[in-house]
Order: sequence, then C-alpha cells, then structure tokens
Amino acid sequence: MEKFKPHILLRNAHIMTIAANFWPRPVPLLGRSVTRWFETEPGTKVRAECHWQTAPDHHPSLVILHGLEGSCESGYVRGTAEKAWIAGFNVVRLNQRNCGGSEKMSNTLYHSGLSSDILAVTTELIERDGLPEIFAVGFSMGGNLVLKMAGELGNDAPDELRAVAAIAPALDLAACADALAEPRNFIYERHFVKRLKKRMRFKANLFPELFPLDQIQGFGGIATVRDFDDTVTARFCNFRDASDYYAQSSAAAVMKVIRLPTLIITSKDDPFVPFKPFENPAITSNPNIALIATESGGHCAFISQHGSAERFWAEARIVEYCRGKSRLLGATEKLCPVETVQAIGFSREG
Repeated sequence: MEKFKPHILLRNAHIMTIAANFWPRPVPLLGRSVTRWFETEPGTKVRAECHWQTAPDHHPSLVILHGLEGSCESGYVRGTAEKAWIAGFNVVRLNQRNCGGSEKMSNTLYHSGLSSDILAVTTELIERDGLPEIFAVGFSMGGNLVLKMAGELGNDAPDELRAVAAIAPALDLAACADALAEPRNFIYERHFVKRLKKRMRFKANLFPELFPLDQIQGFGGIATVRDFDDTVTARFCNFRDASDYYAQSSAAAVMKVIRLPTLIITSKDDPFVPFKPFENPAITSNPNIALIATESGGHCAFISQHGSAERFWAEARIVEYCRGKSRLLGATEKLCPVETVQAIGFSREG
C-alpha cells in the first residue's frame, strides 16, 4: 500500500481540505450512468447514478455514499467512481435521502443514523439484481452510516457484502459537532449551517404541514450544527435533543461488533473529525478493522504529491482494498506497512 505523501503546497490541514473541495475533478474514463430510484422505506426513494459494466453480475459492485450536504456529484464520489470503474467494478453513486435533487421523494429528513437506507440499497442490489459482490464505502457522514450498518449487521451480514470502507468517518457525532464549533472551524460550520437551513426551507415549502418552520422558535438564529440538530433534527426525527441524536446515531457505539472486513482511513489533522475516537479499543482491538491514520490529509482530502491516479490517495486506497477482497477480480490480499495500521486480520474469507 502506497504511503501517503501530501502535496508540498498543501501541508496545512485547512488548505488541504478547502483545496480538495475546489479541485477540478473531470472523470473522462468513467462509463455513462443510468439513474435509478431505490425505495428504502414506504414513501421514501433515494436516487443513484449507476455505472454498469457489461454483464454486471460478473463484476463486483462498489456503492459510494457522500457526506453532509454532499451528493453523488461530489468530487470525491466521482473520483472514486472512476477509479473503481477502471478496476472493473460496477459503481453505484448513491445520494442520501433528500440529497441530489430528491427532496420531493420523501416526507422525512436525512440524518446520520439512517444506516437502514444504505442497507436497503445493498439488499436490493443483491436480491433483485443478483449481484454477487457488494462493497460499500462512505465519506465523512456517509462513512458513519456505512460503519453503523456494518456494526448493526454483526454476524448476520449477507455473504455478498464483502467489505466496507470509510474515509474520515464522523463516527462520534458529538465530538465532531464540538470540533465544528471551535473558532478555527467557523468557515466549515457556517457552510454546513447555511446549506442545512436552505434545504430545510425548501423541504418546508414542499411539505408545509409536516415541517411548520414558522412554529419553530429560533430557527432563523441557528448558528451551529448542534443548534440545528437540537432545533430541527431532534424535533422531526424523533430524538429528544441533539445529544440523544448523537448517542443513537454514532457508529462508535457498534464498532466492537463489526464482523465485516473494514478499512478506515482518517487523518490526525482533520479539522473537524477528531482523532481521539479512533483510538478506542473497540476499533484498535477489533481484528476485522484495518485503521490507517495519516499525520496529515485534512478532511476527506488526502491530496498527494503524486499525480494521475495517485493524486487523491485515499480514493486509490479504497479501490485497492476492495479489489483485494474481491473473488471475482481474483486479486490477493496484501498487507503492507503504512504510517499507522492497527488491528489487521479478517474473520471472513479473503
């Protein structure tokens, strides 16, 4: 596994994070997509852009889930999709509910505890499409959802679900909310809050009887993600308050029971996903989890000094890892030293 070497001009975590958000991401080698709607629960559909290889049931499939206020068009999703496509995977670029222009397709909100949505999509791909190998990967909030799904499945994961991967997963939501509220992170907090409130106003216009914003005291004054979760998420998603929401929805609570091969990549200098939760024995002592912690990399960025396919290092590692777990691609698992690798060793067939 190639060691991460940050771009010489992007060694600062904030510069790295912001640069990744604005870096042009053309994906000329990614095959054309077909739009598909998955019903994840009665009355709720999520949109995915699916890239199918010839004879899809003869190829492994990678389902990619974005982070907070992202979509299937986020740069890291598209970049990972192209790499996976070239490697021989079918690719499903999945939107969380209400994202990617799907607000009309659900009368509920999206939040960090809805691991049932990614499970429903995975189940449909296995049972309806007959796909023999599924890999699920998530970034940030999406990483929390993928890990939460893996933990909730425990020993009952379907054989077709071969492995999961998470990049900078927000697995301790309370810690992430606290980090966002730090003065040094005001630019990220302001960005998320602005986007969340805008989406909520649009949702209220679609379903005014369900989301009466005019009855929510203090909505206009919401200034932090925790405030939003206290005022909006908790109220409309059946949590007592933000703390209850974070406690019930954080993947950290189920990491010790993950039985799927799992790759986690995070950076110790991530501005708003603190590293301390990754030092929990539930992760470091779980033989099914491989944790790669780099000294730098920002949030979901990992822009390397190398060009071409290695420019976005974490995306390349995801595909490398999943390919190593695929029976269909005939790859063999490789265990190589990296900056930090903890708790390697897998309970399922490699």
